[in-house]
Amino acid sequence: MTTYPMTRAEGCPFDPPPELGELQREEPLSRVEIWDGSSAWLVTRYADQRALLADQRVSADPDRPGYPMSGPARPRGDDTSIGFILMDDPEHARLRRMVTAPFMIKRVEAMRPAVQKIVDDLIDSMLAGPKPVDLVEVFALPVPSLVICTLLGVPYTDHDFFQENSRNLIRISIPVEERSASFKRLYDYLDELIGFKIENPGDDLLSTLVERIASGELTRRDAAGIGVLLLIAGHETTANMIALGTLALLEHPDQLERLRGFTEPKQIALAVEELLRYLNITHNGRRRVALEDIEIGGTTIRAGDGIILPNDIGNRDPGVFDDPDRLDVGRDARKHVAFGFGVHQCLGQPLARMELQVVYGTLYKRLPGLRLATTVEEIPFKHDGAVYGVYELPVTW
Repeated sequence: MTTYPMTRAEGCPFDPPPELGELQREEPLSRVEIWDGSSAWLVTRYADQRALLADQRVSADPDRPGYPMSGPARPRGDDTSIGFILMDDPEHARLRRMVTAPFMIKRVEAMRPAVQKIVDDLIDSMLAGPKPVDLVEVFALPVPSLVICTLLGVPYTDHDFFQENSRNLIRISIPVEERSASFKRLYDYLDELIGFKIENPGDDLLSTLVERIASGELTRRDAAGIGVLLLIAGHETTANMIALGTLALLEHPDQLERLRGFTEPKQIALAVEELLRYLNITHNGRRRVALEDIEIGGTTIRAGDGIILPNDIGNRDPGVFDDPDRLDVGRDARKHVAFGFGVHQCLGQPLARMELQVVYGTLYKRLPGLRLATTVEEIPFKHDGAVYGVYELPVTW
């Protein structure tokens, strides 16, 4: 039986493991063995993934028997939880609705000028300082961190603390006790901040959650969990897309030149969608468990069977995307599944899209000589994380 996750091919850091492509062609629904010796269904075709992600007979709850955990479970002795992301409806929908408004497209678009200023100010600082620089440290992390801190009402002065702990939390290779301790530190931090907001409310998302606590719709425990989820998701995923997307473009100079030449917002928006399709920073598969027998693709997934849906290979399905292994910033890739599908698709995708549009539409034009200050072989990739990217990206111009 094949073991999942597989290893990427040497010298192909942007592509899914080749075994995934073979399975997609030959056995699109197959049994794989995971880290603890148990088995789960691996679903590699785009259409099958979307069908299962939209199926109410499939659960995202890791406490259900048969759920294919990506690693040892974090101890729950203190009964803390990471928001609603691993819940099922109706509780998932109830909690998610409480934080939907700030991520609606109209509200996000109103933030664009502020995000543009953040990006321009950071580039100004880069141009005024020494080079080479680590783009992750001076740009890719600060952009989304500043944005999510402003949105949530979290002091940016604490960014080193939450970046360090969230980094530990999403590194699968770190012992579960260390990840649990990092989660507890983040949870306690958000809980304390919510306590402050109870006495000193502001115009931010955490203060909105405080209103829900006061009305009895939300417990303080759930509010802290939602805060942890949004804080981590709001900076880790986008930061990795900024750095990994930049590296991919530097390694595909023809596509970088095309992107630099784009003048229309729609062109830049499509380039963002293509990079999201091509790179897939959520690279260890979305995890689910069947609640009932489900027939799909001529195969029956039994109740209690674990399901793994790797969006990286779903987004390389040749039945959906022509020449899917080619990066083409002019492609219309808006139907990708980088943000998932169904009720659990990423809540913050409008914000992530807008931030990436500003970044990809600004950085490479203001730094036309941008290039690696090392070789791609020397760059440390995050093979050990739940979120794929690079730990460092030395660049100069």
